[in-house]
Amino acid sequence: MGALDGVAARVAGGAVVEFRPSGSSMVPLIRSRQLVVVAPVDPSKLELGDIVLARVAGSVYLHLVSSLDPTRRRVQISNNRGRVNGWTSHDRVFGICVAVDGVSRAGAAAKTQAAPESRS
Repeated sequence: MGALDGVAARVAGGAVVEFRPSGSSMVPLIRSRQLVVVAPVDPSKLELGDIVLARVAGSVYLHLVSSLDPTRRRVQISNNRGRVNGWTSHDRVFGICVAVDGVSRAGAAAKTQAAPESRS
């Protein structure tokens, strides 16, 4: 299990999660150990350049949407250094980064998934 598997499980369960990812693959968009906020996402609303939390080929990444295939309901995930991680289906895109170090990501909030209503 990778470091982001637990975060992905929480976001997939409907939680908005704050955490500090490490690594340099997303510089300058996200620097190592900056505080990010990830919220559940509606994958059908994704656009190129969105930063998402997604599982690709068994690993979870906080990387960019680099290509869209709405017909097959999938997105391509890449880092900010030109490396393509691969294609993944909408059901493996767990969340969208809505803020980095307290600065909101433009347009990201409109792509979040509404929390499921509780029924009594």
